[in-house]
Order: sequence, then C-alpha cells, then structure tokens
Amino acid sequence: MASYFDEHDCEPTNPEEQYRQNALLELARSLMQGLDIDSGAFDLSDWDQRLPPPAAKTAVQTLPVVVISPEQADKGLKCPVCLLEFEEQETVREMPCKHLFHSGCILPWLGKTNSCPLCRLELPTDNPEYEEFKKDKDRRKQRENRLEDLHGAMYT
Repeated sequence: MASYFDEHDCEPTNPEEQYRQNALLELARSLMQGLDIDSGAFDLSDWDQRLPPPAAKTAVQTLPVVVISPEQADKGLKCPVCLLEFEEQETVREMPCKHLFHSGCILPWLGKTNSCPLCRLELPTDNPEYEEFKKDKDRRKQRENRLEDLHGAMYT
C-alpha cells in the first residue's frame, strides 16, 4: 500500500515550513475578522461600549401616526412601554418595524436612543460617527458572510 505522500505526489513538509504556513493562515484570519484593521481617525469600536445616540429628528417626525381600529382595541393591544391597552380611535406612533406606541412613551425613548424598545430596529441618527460605525459593522458582517460562503463552497 502506497503512502499518502506517494499517492498525492507530494513531499511531507518540514515542521519549520508548516509553522510559517500556519502563522500566515492565522494572520489572514485575524485580518479578515477585523482585529488588526486601522479604523481611521476615531475609534469605531468605542460605540460597542456606549448606548447609541438619539434618533434623527427627521426620522422621529416622520413616524406614521396610526389610529387604533376597533379590531385592535378588541384584541387588547397594549403599548409595550407603559403596558396600557390602546383605546379605539386613539392615535399612536408606528415604528418602521410596525410596533405601535403611545407618542408620550416612544418620543422620549427616541430622544435618548435610536432603536425600537422591543426589537432594537435602529432608526437613523444625526451623529455621523455613529452612522459610519453602523456602515463599518455591516461591512464586517458581509465580509464574514462571504468568507463563510466561500468556506462552505470549498467543501461541497
């Protein structure tokens, strides 16, 4: 029976060469994960430690005002913040994620942070640094997905 190296017409690597190859692979992995990437003039990872900024004023002002229907009132639909049931014909604010809130509940919240209290869907902000952080975070996530797809394609 032939050895693996004879079957594949290759020579075993010496340990020093194997160490260099592994080191290069580790370097490539760390770069792809964004660990050693210079993020420019400001530290974008700082946003991972802080609350997001308030929602943009234009985004808050353009939230649709919805009138509670008799069906919604009959279901006992509640404001997720104050937990009071919505009354028939009451006007409430609708987030882009379709969650409904009393204006007096959601507007102060969005004045402090830019996300839905239930699902954390984020509204735009007026903070350019945070918006750049979100774009960079999306790019990193896309890069990871592409890398996973590439990795998966190699083994199918």
